Amino acid sequence: MLLKYLGHNMNKKVLITGSEGFIGSHLTERLVKEGYDVKALVLYNSFNNHGWLEDIPKKIKNNIEIVLGDIRDSHGVENVVKGCNRILHLAALIAIPYSYQSPQSYVETNIMGSLNLLQAAKKNNIEKFIHTSTSEVYGSAQYVPIDENHPLEGQSPYSASKIGADQIAMSFFRSFNTPVAILRPFNTYGPRQSARAIIPTIISQLMSKKKKILLGSLKPTRDFSFIEDTVTGFISSLESRRNLGEIINVGSSYEISMKDLVKKISKLMNKDVLISLDKKRVRPELSEVDRLVCQNKKAKKFLNWKPKYSGSKGLELGLKKTISWYTDPENLKKFKSSIYNI
Repeated sequence: MLLKYLGHNMNKKVLITGSEGFIGSHLTERLVKEGYDVKALVLYNSFNNHGWLEDIPKKIKNNIEIVLGDIRDSHGVENVVKGCNRILHLAALIAIPYSYQSPQSYVETNIMGSLNLLQAAKKNNIEKFIHTSTSEVYGSAQYVPIDENHPLEGQSPYSASKIGADQIAMSFFRSFNTPVAILRPFNTYGPRQSARAIIPTIISQLMSKKKKILLGSLKPTRDFSFIEDTVTGFISSLESRRNLGEIINVGSSYEISMKDLVKKISKLMNKDVLISLDKKRVRPELSEVDRLVCQNKKAKKFLNWKPKYSGSKGLELGLKKTISWYTDPENLKKFKSSIYNI
């Protein structure tokens, strides 16, 4: 169905940054399956490792133009952007705990890196620039559900850097008519996510046969989106003709506490669970985001998007797929579940 809708758009080259990451690898794989001409930017490393792109089928990977580089390098970015028509910008530092330790790296990557891409997009007359935001920019919900007009609150260096990146992106739309649209996903989960994230942390620790699992605060609530829904949001955003200059939330609109999430996962895995509070995993009091719930009406209106994995049943379906992937020994051995990775 999507193939028919895209028509002549598929012969245009799409650049995706952060292609080797959790969301980026799934999106890159889906783009190729949908018939897009894809250039994937991977962070340079001396091992010539392509991150999670290494895990996608060879038949698909062979249809991707993979380039190594760094979004912090303005000259390198300009060369990568040449010949592309559209940009999906996902590259970012995203770990909140590490942002307490190294805030400068978040400013350099998330703000300056985004600026470099926007400058290159402007110079090369890019037709569409999808900038990736995060629900963390809202901070703890001041009202629910959270719509796109909710105040922004930088409660961690990470969220502050993403607020800055969002503002830079919107300034290019307003100042230079750069065709920017912002997609703001709420907490995405699924196969290939870092074991640092809450759902893989719970699953991998339950698999390790320890009597207790170590977690941070169990009180906060989140709105979880399965990876398939988030990827569909990106593709809908790429093809929409109504979202330029718009910031659009993508989330399930279903709220669950960390405590209830642990119960749900342990039940699905048929495991008894004892939880021990690990102070290393607890955010500073004023930095903790207590509540996130998505208002996704704008996504339905502008992108014709709605979550497939919605409500309690949708979350359970997504969790079952995620558990199935992480409990495969070949996948589990890629993570160090015994170590807390910030």
